[in-house]
Amino acid sequence: MAAYYITRSHDGLQTFAGRIGTVLANVYASVVDWNDARVTRNALSALTDRELEDIGLVRGDIDQVAQSHRLF
Repeated sequence: MAAYYITRSHDGLQTFAGRIGTVLANVYASVVDWNDARVTRNALSALTDRELEDIGLVRGDIDQVAQSHRLF
């Protein structure tokens, strides 16, 4: 007895949906990174110069710290 298995390939649709999912995930990650940097910048900006000095920063370092924190 012979058996035939027919499977239909939806690779094109899955690839397209996968690409959309990847794009959406990248957009979401970018928004989260931007918001984290914004929150960090606001928190550091609220500190006094003395408090910044205590943690080894000066006011000019705030933008660099806010952008580089997402690397960790």
